[in-house]
Amino acid sequence: MMQTAHTSHPHPTDLLQSEIWVFDLDNTLYCGVHGLFEQIDARMCRFLAQFLDIDEGAAHRVQKNYFREYGTTLRGMMLNHAMDPKAYLDYVHDVDVSAIPAAPDLDAALTRLKGRKVIFTNADTAHAERVLARLGIANHFDAIFDIVQSQYIPKPEPEIYDTLVKRFAIDPPKAVMVEDIARNLKPASRLGMTTVWVRPITECSISKEAPDGDHVDFETDDLVAWLQAL
Repeated sequence: MMQTAHTSHPHPTDLLQSEIWVFDLDNTLYCGVHGLFEQIDARMCRFLAQFLDIDEGAAHRVQKNYFREYGTTLRGMMLNHAMDPKAYLDYVHDVDVSAIPAAPDLDAALTRLKGRKVIFTNADTAHAERVLARLGIANHFDAIFDIVQSQYIPKPEPEIYDTLVKRFAIDPPKAVMVEDIARNLKPASRLGMTTVWVRPITECSISKEAPDGDHVDFETDDLVAWLQAL
């Protein structure tokens, strides 16, 4: 487990007193090895293939290109093909979450954090609620700020972080954001939040890209162990 810190941000032990913790959901609060994202990824590809009337190989290329360019495949499809976001989200999140085990150690680690806790996700609330219930940690979170509430504008678009800060009355220097995609931490860092990158451990993960700047304060490949060590 690695960690680095900017001198302007709190010492690791001080993070326990942070006023608010902002957590990503997928591949952050649970390990990608359980295959949930692979299910979502496959359903995205099938939906695009049917919607665009193309084969799945071409759909896969569209899916990944739009993700890189627009932050989510959904955003690219809405802008370029006038796709209905609800039908897409309902379809791609119709997955079996039973592969995710309950997380009593994460439950205990979250209990130690005194501040408010919010989910900030490019998925929708229904999906987040199912995952949190499966993990057994839903009681820790005051709110879910999802892709619908953000008007389908995804991370890492800076305006959505501004909306998040205003919506939940966040004082950025007293906040921590935890995320598996390093580029999604850049706007949070610019606002003054402490940032934690949960490095992926699966080769197929879309979050393999290393940070391209100094916007990551801490990094770990084991969120529970990192929280326990605070």
